[in-house]
Amino acid sequence: MAAQQEITQRDLRNRSKEIMDAVQGGQAFTVTRDGHRIGELIPLRRRRRFVPRGEFAAMSRTASDISLDAYRADQDATAEQRLDDPYAR
Repeated sequence: MAAQQEITQRDLRNRSKEIMDAVQGGQAFTVTRDGHRIGELIPLRRRRRFVPRGEFAAMSRTASDISLDAYRADQDATAEQRLDDPYAR
């Protein structure tokens, strides 16, 4: 991972459009004030809404099998199964 470019608070104020365009383009920055690191500007990860069928099939082939009986046993072991009477105080 490459080191983030450091910018001062003043740089951020004076060159905000240029810096924000760079963040939108994927670059990250560490913001400093009086020589101390105070924050990071990092691009947001964009989530895909659609996974192509071939990619999904490839991921599914390497996934482990799930035992329905083991899953239910785990649920029964951890979940509270009795019903409480709200009037029994």
